[in-house]
Amino acid sequence: MKLPVLALNSFCSVSCLFLLQPRRPLSSISTNKCKWNSTTGVIITNPTLVIMESCSTMSQLKQIQAHMTRTGLITHTFPVSRVLAFCALADCGDIRYAHVLFNQIEKPNTYMWNSMIRGYCKAKIPTVAFSFFCRMVGEHVEMDCRSFVFALKSCQRFETVVEGESVHCRVRKTGFDAELLVRNGLIHFYADRGCLELARELFDESSLKDVVTWTSMIDGYAARNNSDEAVYLFKLMLASGIEPNEVTFIALLSACSQKGYLSMGKGIHEFLEKKNNNCSLSLHNALLDMYVKCNCLTAARELFDKMESRDVFSWTSMVNGYAKCGDLESARKFFDQTPEKNVVTWNALIAGCSQNNKPTEAINLFHEMIEAGMIPVEHTLVSVLSACGQLSCLNLGQWIHRNFINSRRIHLTVTLANAFIDMYAKCGCIDVATEIFNAMTKKDLVSWNSVIAAYATNGRAKQAMNLFDQMIYLGFKPDDITFVSLLTACSHGGLVSEGREYFESMERNYGIEPKREHYACMIDLLGRTGLLEDAYKLITNMPMEPCEAAWGALLNACKMHSNVELAKLSAGNVLSLDPKDSGIYVLLANICAKERNWGDVKMARSLMREKGVKKVPGRSLIEIEGEFLEFLVADESHPQSEEIYKVLNEIYFLTKLEDNRRKCDPPTMNLQYWDASENIW
Repeated sequence: MKLPVLALNSFCSVSCLFLLQPRRPLSSISTNKCKWNSTTGVIITNPTLVIMESCSTMSQLKQIQAHMTRTGLITHTFPVSRVLAFCALADCGDIRYAHVLFNQIEKPNTYMWNSMIRGYCKAKIPTVAFSFFCRMVGEHVEMDCRSFVFALKSCQRFETVVEGESVHCRVRKTGFDAELLVRNGLIHFYADRGCLELARELFDESSLKDVVTWTSMIDGYAARNNSDEAVYLFKLMLASGIEPNEVTFIALLSACSQKGYLSMGKGIHEFLEKKNNNCSLSLHNALLDMYVKCNCLTAARELFDKMESRDVFSWTSMVNGYAKCGDLESARKFFDQTPEKNVVTWNALIAGCSQNNKPTEAINLFHEMIEAGMIPVEHTLVSVLSACGQLSCLNLGQWIHRNFINSRRIHLTVTLANAFIDMYAKCGCIDVATEIFNAMTKKDLVSWNSVIAAYATNGRAKQAMNLFDQMIYLGFKPDDITFVSLLTACSHGGLVSEGREYFESMERNYGIEPKREHYACMIDLLGRTGLLEDAYKLITNMPMEPCEAAWGALLNACKMHSNVELAKLSAGNVLSLDPKDSGIYVLLANICAKERNWGDVKMARSLMREKGVKKVPGRSLIEIEGEFLEFLVADESHPQSEEIYKVLNEIYFLTKLEDNRRKCDPPTMNLQYWDASENIW
């Protein structure tokens, strides 16, 4: 069917609201109606076209089209453009059917070309959308502002900005760069792709700016973690007399979330309430997200309770907020009440458990998530691998590696590779961790720190130091975490001179001021090697108040080298910081018992009773066929406990026989101070 070219009545501007759609999805919208751009600005009186405006399926559309063909209505430009627009733009449309129809039109007008570009953008087939724009250029089709705007939208989905830059060149050649709509499209494109300098240059050159101009730039800065500039532009926008819209506030709240600007976020909330605006779900969710990320859960809960409608984002925000602050009970309650969970909801709770020393719960949740049919994403695996590392759960970590990475179901990003390195290192598979590190084509500072830490904790001090030298040679700048690992490596390797050199070079060579953790590592290094006086001198000359770790390291060194007096001093300082730490009382009592200072042992035990401190029972965790079993001291809850204790007693008896064989006199115990129930002196 070849259709003649007929003049089109002037239509109203096609909405460019897509420029203001936030890139961070804040809510899901569901509707039973078949949405499409049915607004034309033309008063439609023809009964067939009136019916088509309320069309809701392709089946209905084809019936209407058949009727239009029989009556000859389809030969007119406006009616066929409406059929084409429905097929290309409706949620229930068919872009391929639109393409076939388009090819049958003898000379499509600008509106039809634009509909095809926009339709393929909507269908997420940007290459075809962009090809239509290129055809318009090649066939010298007259363009309007929307031609460029829709072409730029298709370019947002390409890996590079080259295609967008070619559109920009065409804009300048045709003189459309003076049009505000096109300029806004260019600013939005560059800001969306992270080319903030180009976007800002266009922004500053614009003599005329509307709310879209300002919002596109503010949103661009907020999306690239440049919150300060986003806030600065917002203030300029208000000073210019431009009233912000909903998307402006969503972008600004995102900036507040990143920087923790709680007061500004609250100010926006108060402003919206004073205006009595009926905030959309997206804006409510942005406010909720801001309160959660600013650790203001009370305000977040109040807002959540007042919200008339909620979606999965709303519920997930509350799960995430409580999980991150360590209130896992409340997080679990919101999680269980979430009507429809998605992978982000599961991730929030799994990450919360993993980050709050509940690795077993994190792994159990991961199993539940898999059973529920959810497909894990990168963030899921990073949290679960962290839990595996905490539990030394190598089997699950290897299963994840096989099923998601080796099978190429999930791409091995730098972040995920770092998580695998950490997991394998904590499970003692240092060689596998090294293999992953060496195979990485791209590494960041966390990658280097992870392997240096792996070598350090596994007693490979020289390898840790060599890797540090490689890192510096390749131009990476170390941070405070790097030096914690290096000093730990020196401590485990007894490398005093090397440790001192690293400690002194922190501020001298890299501008990193040593923190409490670095002093604690140095005290541990000096103490382990018997330099107790140097360790005590360092702890008393620290520029900040010594932490528990520093005094604890000195106390442990006193045990290793039998220095009772310094042990008493160290223990007193640790207990002043944490009087409920049962391990310190026990360690001090054991040090004194080793030197047969029974009076001091009795004093430590008495002090423990006076403070109401009870020894935390020793526990162990083992994995059998994917199930974790925990055992406490004197635990008889296991159904096979009688057999277990029988074997343990036999091992203990054989050990004592071996000890007695090696010594002429058997060891004696002063039972006056032995507490069998606590298993300490």
